[in-house]
Amino acid sequence: MRNSVISSSISHFTLCSIKSPKFFSSQPERPINLISETPLSQSFPEKITDCPRKSIPTSQESILTETNVLNTLPNQKNDPQSAEFHTSPISESPPSRLPNPNSNFPEKITDTPGKSVPTSQDSVLTQTQFINTLLNHQNDPQSALSYFIWASKKRGLIRSVDALCVLLHILTKSVETCGNARNLLDRFVSDDWGPVPSVVVDRLNESSKRLDFESDSRVFSYLLKSYVDTKRINNAIDCFNSLIEKDIVPYLPVMNIFLSELVKNDMICEVRDVYNKMVSKGVSVDCATVSILIRASLREGKLEEAVGWFREAKDKGVELDVRVYSIVIEAVCRKPDSVAACGLLTEMRDKGWVPHEDIFTRVIGVCMKQGKMVEALKVKDGMLSCGKPMNVVVATTLIKGYCKQGDLNNALELFDKMNENGICPNNVTYAVIIEWCCKNGNMDKAYEIYNQMKNKDISPTVFNVNSLIRGFLKARSLEDASKLFDEAVECGIANLFTYSSLLSWLCNKGKMSEACSVWEKMVSKGVQPSVPCYNSMIHGHCRQGDLDSANGVFVEMLEKGLKPNVITYSVLMDGYFKKGDTEYALDLYDRMQGENIVPSDFTCNIVIHGLCKAGRTSEAQDMLKKLAGEGFIPSCMTYNCIIDGFAKEGSIDSALAVYTEMCKSGVFPNVVTYTNLVNCYCKSNNMDRALKMLNEMKNKGIEPDVALYGAVIDGFCKKGDMVSATQHFSQLLEVGLSPNRVVYSSMISGFRNLQNMEAALNLYKRMTSEGIPCDLRIYTTLISGLLKQGKLLLASDLYAEMIAKGIRPDLIAYSVLIHGLCSQGQLENAREILEDMDKKCMTPSVYIYNTLIAGHFKEGNLQEAFRLHNEMLDKGLVPDDITYDILVNGKVNDGIWAEP
Repeated sequence: MRNSVISSSISHFTLCSIKSPKFFSSQPERPINLISETPLSQSFPEKITDCPRKSIPTSQESILTETNVLNTLPNQKNDPQSAEFHTSPISESPPSRLPNPNSNFPEKITDTPGKSVPTSQDSVLTQTQFINTLLNHQNDPQSALSYFIWASKKRGLIRSVDALCVLLHILTKSVETCGNARNLLDRFVSDDWGPVPSVVVDRLNESSKRLDFESDSRVFSYLLKSYVDTKRINNAIDCFNSLIEKDIVPYLPVMNIFLSELVKNDMICEVRDVYNKMVSKGVSVDCATVSILIRASLREGKLEEAVGWFREAKDKGVELDVRVYSIVIEAVCRKPDSVAACGLLTEMRDKGWVPHEDIFTRVIGVCMKQGKMVEALKVKDGMLSCGKPMNVVVATTLIKGYCKQGDLNNALELFDKMNENGICPNNVTYAVIIEWCCKNGNMDKAYEIYNQMKNKDISPTVFNVNSLIRGFLKARSLEDASKLFDEAVECGIANLFTYSSLLSWLCNKGKMSEACSVWEKMVSKGVQPSVPCYNSMIHGHCRQGDLDSANGVFVEMLEKGLKPNVITYSVLMDGYFKKGDTEYALDLYDRMQGENIVPSDFTCNIVIHGLCKAGRTSEAQDMLKKLAGEGFIPSCMTYNCIIDGFAKEGSIDSALAVYTEMCKSGVFPNVVTYTNLVNCYCKSNNMDRALKMLNEMKNKGIEPDVALYGAVIDGFCKKGDMVSATQHFSQLLEVGLSPNRVVYSSMISGFRNLQNMEAALNLYKRMTSEGIPCDLRIYTTLISGLLKQGKLLLASDLYAEMIAKGIRPDLIAYSVLIHGLCSQGQLENAREILEDMDKKCMTPSVYIYNTLIAGHFKEGNLQEAFRLHNEMLDKGLVPDDITYDILVNGKVNDGIWAEP
């Protein structure tokens, strides 16, 4: 840096703006006013004229420079008259040459003898005279200012920063003219021709030192504030850094204004830099500084840092005010930290401050966000005790809090109080209360509030309508949902979610005709169906087994340029697996992977379950290993599918191997797992292993369900061990379970097999008394047992009851009836059953004809026996070995009377 920065010209300075730089010259194009014009004293020139002259040596080759003047003036401060220049008459022509811009202050200021100043017609007012006169009036700042204004208008005057610096020092010595100094600086820094801030700071500092002005920070603070006020924020930063380098510390209020402006301009890094430099100079910040720092951190989302500023200031004993507390509460609420927010709010109240309504609202909001209803209510009570009325935001927040806790009653009570206390619910309030009434199934109240909203001329939003539609659909009130849907469409507020909600529900319920109508309406209204809409339609068609329509929707989806997702492929695959088209389902899986769509757990389970259902359990096990290698984590349901598949195939060892692998992988078996294994043992007649598995399950704390008890009971019934079956039936009742129709069916069949029809009929009566309807299988079992014991009347009554209930016999039931009647010699009744089958277009089986042929052959009615044989051939049935043994060899084995 140069030793001296004061000269009569600033053409060598770096300018603030290079767009249109204006260098001082001996002949400026037009006068440049540093401040606004003010009325001048008419006698001011005469007053200056009265001052005695002092001679200043001048020649054509040399001129007294500002450096000489500033060196000399301090020695003349006690002799103001010797420092004055004669100002009359002043020539309008410029000086013959400019002072040397590179001249420096001498290291030692020496006295300069006064010299007369030539006052020819060609002389001009020089910077030397300008500054000399300003110093002569330093004890009269207003006079100095007036002279500065007057002199600034003189044509040919080459003005520099030096004169301005001198004037600023003079003006800031008096409280009365400090405002003039500020105005002067505002005009100066707003012009584009001025030097860069660091140069101005250098000149102010140098003139202060050389001319023995007081080196307080007032003028420097004014300079910094002027840069800030005129929005020259980069210049302000340059000014501040220059001041700090020279150990000049601006006033704290000015630095706070500077920091605040930096925050407004999102210059947060600069804020931290300025603050650190302030601290390094020993500046003690105040609450305004802390407030600004917190706001700066909030701008960047650095919530911990924001709270840190508050804690640091508090630890240092800074007297903090309401504003700082309010801002830091905002910070902790955004974290969110309801405990800290409530603590700070308590501190405010302990200090006797009444927080603003917004502060209470924020704290209540953060309490509710963290599910702290009790704390939120306490803050609300504190708000009311401070005389702050509950506003709509607080009321809505509390209503939502009650709703999330499942306390709809208190939410509705608060909602009613809002209306009573004159707090008008807004759209958000209505949206919250309607939505949660719908979620809780209180559709009457939801619809009542919806109508109340309309009566208050608050237009319902599509969100309100969608909530009600979903609520009505959940309550299975399709009529009400459809009515609202039609209203929304007619009003033009129905959006994609409105259509998709109704569409999804209809497809899940299998109402594809209605779903297609909604789809057509959606398209006609210009609403483009989304991928979830297409997925719903595909799912609906698959549920009905209409794979052609499902595939048609899939193709249309592709034609529209929509990309199927994992749900699309999963639903479609599931449909083809259920239809039995396993190969096409697997092709879809390969296609999905080819499109780089990662299968979900739902997808993997569909593939594994589909393969098991198709009897390809080993292939499903291999697929599981492959998928596990790709990151799929099998669930208990996944293993259960494979165990069940092997169980149905009778491969108990393979099922047990999967069970062992399941346990090793850390997947805990559930009741379904054990039911599958127990059922597998029961079917293989290994009841000891079944009971062992049952006990193992109980030891692991897994309680058996009805299905598992049913599997054990069925196993004992088929084994003929009705004592054990009855014991487990009693255990089922003891643990509080209710036997279902499957359990009763197993028990009735077991007693029928032992010909204990009394016990079987008692179970039948108990079942019907419990409201469990009897199915065809149970009726068939009971009729078979009664016919075998010759109890034709009871069997006939049960048959009539079955027909009266609308249960139609199947081929097995007809076989049982004809077999039972024939075994009891009731051939005529058996023939009527056969005719009944013919009327129902049901073709009898070879077994039925064999039974009838055997019955007539046994009675000696060979003609009817051969007629039945011919009838059998006419119906396209092929007689078996038993048929010819009866007709050719006359053999009627006892085996013919065995149960079908």
